[in-house]
Formats: sequence, C-alpha cells, structure tokens
Amino acid sequence: MNNRELHDALATLTAVRPVTVLGAAVIDVIADAYALPWRGCDIELQQQSVNIGGCALNIAVALSRLGIRAQNALPIGQGVWADIIRHNLAAKGITSVINTDQGDNGWCLALVEPDGERTFMSFSGVENQWRDAWLAQLTIPAGSLVSLSGYQLAAPCGERLVGWLESLEQVTPFIDFGPRIADIPPELLQRIMACRPVVSLNRQEAEIAALQLNVAADPQSLGPAWLEKYAAPLIIRHDKQGAWCFDGVTACHVAAFKAEVVDTIGAGDSHAGGTLAGLAAGWTLADAVRLGNAVAAYVVSHRGGDCAPQRDELARRLLLADENV
Repeated sequence: MNNRELHDALATLTAVRPVTVLGAAVIDVIADAYALPWRGCDIELQQQSVNIGGCALNIAVALSRLGIRAQNALPIGQGVWADIIRHNLAAKGITSVINTDQGDNGWCLALVEPDGERTFMSFSGVENQWRDAWLAQLTIPAGSLVSLSGYQLAAPCGERLVGWLESLEQVTPFIDFGPRIADIPPELLQRIMACRPVVSLNRQEAEIAALQLNVAADPQSLGPAWLEKYAAPLIIRHDKQGAWCFDGVTACHVAAFKAEVVDTIGAGDSHAGGTLAGLAAGWTLADAVRLGNAVAAYVVSHRGGDCAPQRDELARRLLLADENV
C-alpha cells in the first residue's frame, strides 16, 4: 500500500478476527538524562511525566484508537499505582477483564537520552503474577489473535502462560519478545514457537535471535533462517530504515514513515498495535506492518508511550505525507 491506499483502507478498518491482548499495565516515570549513570555516580534527572504504560496497555490503546475492539487481559491490583492505572484506563474508555486484590501494579523508571533512546528499570507487580483462575476468565474464540509480551513469558509465570497458550485451538499468537528474548529458557522458547506465532523483533532483539540461530543479524540472513527453524512469520523492525517481514509466502521490506523523534518509548508496542489492527482486519502481513510503521512514526514524534493516534489523526498525517512526497 502507498500512503493514499493506506489512508483509504483506514476508513474501512474493521476487525474480522477477535483480538485478545494479554500482559502488563504499569506506571512509567519518564525522565530526561544527559547520559546513562555509571557505577557510583550521581546524575541529575529532569522529570518529563508520569504515564500509564506497559507493553500490553500500549497495544490496547493503539487498537482502541484505531477502532479495533479487543478483550484486554491487563491485571489491575489494589494500591497507589493500580488506582492511577484504573482511573486513566477509564478515561480512555478501556477496561480490563482481570482485577485482583493480591497486590499493586508495577512501575518503571524510563531514562531518555538526548537522541531519544530510552532505558528502563522496572519493578514487577501483579502483572507478572498470572494465575490459572485469571486465564479461565478469558474467552478465546477460534480464529483469534492473541497478543503476548516477552516480559511475562520470561517471568516466573511464563510456564503457566505457555501451557495456557498450548491449550488454545485455532488461534494465532502475536509475540513481541522485547529485550527479554534472551531470558526465555530454550525449552520454553521451543514450546512457544511450536504454536507458530507471528513474532516482532527490533534491531537489538534480532541480533540476539541471530546469535541463537548462528546466522548473521541482517534481515536477509535472519528471516530465512527463522522460517527454516520455526516455520513461523517474522517481523524485523529497523526504526527509520523500515521493517522486513517474512511469512513463508513473501519476504519484503516495508518503508518507514518520516518522523522527528522526540522519544522512542512505546514505539515497538504501538507498532505491534497497528500491525495487530491490520491482521485483525484480514490484511496481509506486509500491509499490516505498513500500518504498524505509520502508528510507530506518530508515537516517536510525541512524548510518552500511550500516545498512539486516533484513526482520523493518522489519516490526516498520511494525507500530509502523501502531499509532501
């Protein structure tokens, strides 16, 4: 799709597949840092904001703003952080089917360097304490897309989540492993990949995957090796260089959209939300990734991770981009 075709397709974006988003809702304390701290140092930070965040929450926000309804399984507990999350979700018109009184939600400190790169330091809460009773509350029809994050899959609850995933029939998992891809035990990773998920990796995560497969990290080497090993679709995101996607039928490069980077918090999550929206609408993987690229370009030009565009905002930006070509 070109910009005009994507603009026109947005007007009719409608889910034909059910979507479930499973994962974390947390608090992001975002601060500017002139450099990352080194051992024993004391650096001055400038607080930007306190936002609700978490991979799954950012995906849920992106889907909602694109007009795609999803079953959101974002554990929300009891406590200071949980109250902030619950209030903010209500303001966004988003609800979670998982509520618990077994503790508070987690939070993380996000340090943003002058070039927009971010580094997270996280504290876990109820979002990583999954229970069988929570999973039993979920209704997953055949044909569903099920979004999961590496943060939960690499946590102690990962074994439980994978067992639940294996019990589902005729579903397509969508997994963004994030930086935790290196923390997932090989045996568990094999079980995850046996479910034939669509996997999305950024540049750094692709390097880890390439080491595991003993191939070069460039997309042209990693993509085919991944398909041969796992027989599952792969998306490799290279920021302003665009993304590559491999699904066993086609292998293609999807160009990025121009953006002035403010910070990159939530960019990968929002890309996943846009891609999931396209897949839910029955689009090809390449067209869905193009939508993900457009959403991510919007997000990196704004502060915070929960700033995915409304559908009409994205449509206007696509028209402007088309006019400026």
